Amino acid sequence: MRLSPAPALDPSLAGSLVLLHLAVVAGRLALLSSASVSASGLESVRCRLQGTPRPPAFSQDGDFVIGGVFSIHYYMHTVDHSYTSLPEPLQCTGSMDSRELRFSRAMIFAVEEINNSSYLLPGIMLGYQVHDSCNLVPMAVKVAFQLANGLDPMFDTGEQCSGSATVTAIVGESASTPTISMLRIIGPFGIPQVSHSSTCACLSDKKQYPTFFRTIPSDQFQAAALAHLIRHFGWTWIGAVRSDSDYGNYGMAAFLQAAQEEGICVEYSEAFSLTNPLSRVQRVADVIRSSTARVVVAFVSSWDMRILLREMERLPSPPLQWIGSESWVTEPEMLHFGLCAGTIGIGIQRSVIPGLRDFLLDLSPQKVSNSPLLTEFWEAAFGCRLGIGTSTGVGVEEKVCDGSEDIQQLQAPYTDTSQLRVTNMVYKAVYAIAHAIHSIVCEERENSTVNCDKNLNVKPTQVLERLRRVNFSRNGYQVSFDANGDPVATYELVNWQIQESGKMEFVTVGRYDGSLPLDQRLDIEREIIWVKNSTQVPVSVCSESCPPGTRKAVQKGKPVCCYDCIQCAEGEISDNTDSSDCLICPEEYWPNAERDRCILKPVEFLSFHEVLGIILTVCSVGGALLAIATAAVFYRHRNSAIVRANNSELSFLLLFSLALCFLCSLTFIGRPSEWSCMLRHTAFGITFVLCISCVLGKTIVVLMAFRATLPASNVMKWFGPQQQRLTVVSFTFVQAMICTLWLVLSPPFPIKNLTTYKEKIILECDVGSAIGFWAVLGYIGLLSLLCFVLAFLARKLPDNFNEAKFITFSMLIFCAVWITFIPAYVSSPGKLTVAVEIFAIITSSFGLFFLLFVPKCFIILFRPEKNTKKHLMEKTSNDIRY
Repeated sequence: MRLSPAPALDPSLAGSLVLLHLAVVAGRLALLSSASVSASGLESVRCRLQGTPRPPAFSQDGDFVIGGVFSIHYYMHTVDHSYTSLPEPLQCTGSMDSRELRFSRAMIFAVEEINNSSYLLPGIMLGYQVHDSCNLVPMAVKVAFQLANGLDPMFDTGEQCSGSATVTAIVGESASTPTISMLRIIGPFGIPQVSHSSTCACLSDKKQYPTFFRTIPSDQFQAAALAHLIRHFGWTWIGAVRSDSDYGNYGMAAFLQAAQEEGICVEYSEAFSLTNPLSRVQRVADVIRSSTARVVVAFVSSWDMRILLREMERLPSPPLQWIGSESWVTEPEMLHFGLCAGTIGIGIQRSVIPGLRDFLLDLSPQKVSNSPLLTEFWEAAFGCRLGIGTSTGVGVEEKVCDGSEDIQQLQAPYTDTSQLRVTNMVYKAVYAIAHAIHSIVCEERENSTVNCDKNLNVKPTQVLERLRRVNFSRNGYQVSFDANGDPVATYELVNWQIQESGKMEFVTVGRYDGSLPLDQRLDIEREIIWVKNSTQVPVSVCSESCPPGTRKAVQKGKPVCCYDCIQCAEGEISDNTDSSDCLICPEEYWPNAERDRCILKPVEFLSFHEVLGIILTVCSVGGALLAIATAAVFYRHRNSAIVRANNSELSFLLLFSLALCFLCSLTFIGRPSEWSCMLRHTAFGITFVLCISCVLGKTIVVLMAFRATLPASNVMKWFGPQQQRLTVVSFTFVQAMICTLWLVLSPPFPIKNLTTYKEKIILECDVGSAIGFWAVLGYIGLLSLLCFVLAFLARKLPDNFNEAKFITFSMLIFCAVWITFIPAYVSSPGKLTVAVEIFAIITSSFGLFFLLFVPKCFIILFRPEKNTKKHLMEKTSNDIRY
């Protein structure tokens, strides 16, 4: 879309200016009441336009007339107001935009094509009035009044100068700001206006602009497409420039909103226009050069973009990836800016209009000379003057066109039909109006013929109503309008590529269809050539992407796209790039080393296969084998004096219980299960009580044996072998009952300990009932303490080999081990808890074994001379004497 180089106006200022022009034009309207009475006696009113009508650039009478407004020139002749005479008529001046001339001629082509059609408005002749607005608000307002009032300075009306408009609809304007001004004039009269190039999103507001339609998509869709495109290529740090106009300001506002929704950050957003001082444009260029963003979105008119790029070329600039809006990214005259090679942007779909090129080139000298606008174009294109040459003031006459000029060979935007984009929008606008008129004045008969009534009085409001419902296809392009008067948003992705010849050309590399689901709208069809002729997608980010295993932490005082990468905390992961937050792993999972995925925690328990488990197993089995071997030695020498003197029955039972104590530690090794958890604690409790009961029995036997040696003592008959067995069984039975109650009420069970270590699972046995567990240990401790006290009291009694002393020391070691076991057990983490318990079992068992049986085995095996009854009696006598 093309914008005026005049100062940009916001809608409120534009409205104020329109009201000013309304007042001026209203002042020029004088009602000359010539009270002429007709034969019927009714009074007629004649209206005179107090101003000079400006003839259209192209016109043709017809049954229904369509107006056309295009920005063929870009400047207006400055008028000095003397306020002593009528001001001169407004005139366009400056260079001609031959592209806009092509748009106006495309409208004429469409009208003539319709007039020759046998299916659309057959028998109806459409007319047209095409005006040049100079792309300026004052001229656009004048043209709007002229299209509404007509060209006749004097006309009759029924009453109060309230005649109908001279056109049924208007095609145009090319720019948004002049379009808004025109709509303020013609809108209240219900005259529909179909624009081919006004893309301002503000024009979709039906409350303000109820008569507006367009065949080009709104900037609201373009802004969303640009944001989608930028996000697709991973650019999150961009710069933005815009025209300081309705087009640029509204378009950029829509883009910034869409960019924010896509998570895109904008480093800067600068506005400028063609009429700004050069210093303003230089400041914008300096901001672009000094920024860190390497992608620049330009929502700028083609004229404004030329000024900016000229300034950018003046000084060296870093390589920039330009993203263009449709107003300049498909403008052929922009291709000579080499610094924009690799530009990609949104363009209107390229199309083909059969017969248009031949029509554009069909300019005979006679046809050209009959049109001042075509004459101006011809003379500017070929550098000659039609007719008689004029002096240049230095004695040299200008070249006269001699008829050798060949428009077929002319290289100009007017003749370039290879990129028919906006031209097709003009073409579709004319056909949309024609279809609306057709639906009013024509009806189909049964024999498929169409009957049209050209005498029917068609009002613009009728055309307005029918335009809302048009839906047709022309040359493969669908035409319809939504509730806001907008078409379906379809764009091409246009890439500026340098060809092998060194020439830069527009290349369509993809498409964007706003009617499709969000994830299907953008379709890249071919390779894109980026800035510096690279096939590698440029990078434009404030901060490098955070890899998986980290999260983004926004830097203080900066946009959200500027961040530091922080490693996920313990127990958390991030499995995506640029994660905002880390995820906590499930309870039984733990992050891997990279913290980008959760893995099952390793399950840990005291295993038979690890070093500690092997050592404890060897000690346990070794202790059991020593106990069995000792029992074998005792059995082999069961008739010897030392075995018989030390209560062989209790000794064998004690060795058996020690072997069980050693072996019960094996139940603590291996993967915990329900049965192993119950077995380990009950087996430990019962076997140790059995062992301590035997030691206690031996201690009592020592005490009783000493007393039995006293005169008149028969105490041994009260603690003979039968009582000894009953004592052992009774003490063991109590422990068995405690264990039974424990297992019935709240037995031990296997659990997964997830709290001791965060990174692994400890499989262990929960004691179930803490009371039951400590009752078992407490009972063992009670018996041990009793045994220690009795042994301590009997330590100086004259027993064979002084066994009470060994029992005292063994109980001392036993109690010391289990007293230190309690804090060690409580404080040891994980599987070490089990290892501590096993160590206590094995240590206390070895303490009993070595102190009670190793000395006797030493005598039996290595000092057999001392293993005699005589030696024992002598030792006993010596002990008594001492």
